[in-house]
Amino acid sequence: MISKNALTVVDKLNRNGYEAYVVGGCLRDLLLGKKPKDFDVATNARPEQIQAVFQRQCRLVGRRFRLAHVMFGRDIIEVATFRANHTESKNENQARQNEDGMLLRDNVYGTLEQDAERRDFTVNALYYNPKDNTIHDYYQGIEDLKAGKLRLIGNPATRYQEDPVRMLRSVRFMAKLDMFLDKPTEEPIRQLAPLLRNIPPARLFDESLKLLQAGFGVKAYRLMREYGLFEQLFPALTPYFTEKNDSFAERMIEKALTSTDERVADKLRINPAFLFAAFFWYPLREKVEMLKNEGGLNNHDAYALASNEILDQCCSALAAPRRHTGVIRDIWFLQLQLMKRSGKYPATTMSHPKFRAAYDLLAMRAEIEGGEAIELATWWHEYQFSNEEQRHNLVKEQNKNAPKKKRYYRPRKRNKPKAAA
Repeated sequence: MISKNALTVVDKLNRNGYEAYVVGGCLRDLLLGKKPKDFDVATNARPEQIQAVFQRQCRLVGRRFRLAHVMFGRDIIEVATFRANHTESKNENQARQNEDGMLLRDNVYGTLEQDAERRDFTVNALYYNPKDNTIHDYYQGIEDLKAGKLRLIGNPATRYQEDPVRMLRSVRFMAKLDMFLDKPTEEPIRQLAPLLRNIPPARLFDESLKLLQAGFGVKAYRLMREYGLFEQLFPALTPYFTEKNDSFAERMIEKALTSTDERVADKLRINPAFLFAAFFWYPLREKVEMLKNEGGLNNHDAYALASNEILDQCCSALAAPRRHTGVIRDIWFLQLQLMKRSGKYPATTMSHPKFRAAYDLLAMRAEIEGGEAIELATWWHEYQFSNEEQRHNLVKEQNKNAPKKKRYYRPRKRNKPKAAA
């Protein structure tokens, strides 16, 4: 059940005189009867020593938390050196914290027992030794697994301050593993949630995808709302939250996450850009209307300006890569193009690479808004699954029903008679 590559790494480190174990979430998942996403190894070898053992097969990554990646083609085994408590070192290059207690450097090396103490949850502090087929469990992690309980090792408030992302991990494990937080682990979260603002936006973006695009997005979203964490990741959406969770924006978030969970279950492709385009659709619409009414802008210019502002707000908290923001813009602008159903517009719109994502957003809007959005979504559904002749008739019918544009004629300029010589 354990990755052969992970066992190879452990064996090679052992043969070179180092202590090594398969560790963490992969063991937790195996004990729960789930398939691990990846396998990690912990060792008393320093990162440079690991690299010396595996040479070109290994690369060192990270500054805050130094790690070795041992590569077997596309499979990467992450190897971490045993960590110790920060009180063991006064060297700022090894251990450093900010005013809020967050770890800026975490490279104080120690023993197996000290490393177990530095792990976050008891269920992740498990070490498997392939030599004698035993598991080292220092904090009753297996008992907690059987009870379905998530419990932080040490003082929960201090552990959250060291790394506020642990609050997001708490929610992720609750949603993914169907477990509950014990009282001491749960209590500080609401109060310490604002500490997530100290986390680099790029890291928060990655964490948001683990929470929302792993097949349990709806459950994770509801838990984040319950603990006041969602607002830290998506502050621009906070004004749209209501007591009954029934605003257009809230209904869109739930629909988008439900659709994503279903696609993950069906092993279909998912794109973060679609999720973010859906999340911020109604804030965008509100901004567009404001720019049109107050600034006198036309629809296209209002969309362009509003898109920039909304994406800036989004990326200030979550640094979405440019490859995603470009797709988000395409999905938003295609909502305008979907309204044009005469002439060559439908064929041009449907040939766009992001048409399907844009149509899916339109279908969700139809469920939420009703009215014209339903009529528009129905027309495009029929157009997609029609042959050439049927499409021609649909467009022809649309041309008949479309309001005729008024034509304005300019008076012809008459040439002035030439003056007499």
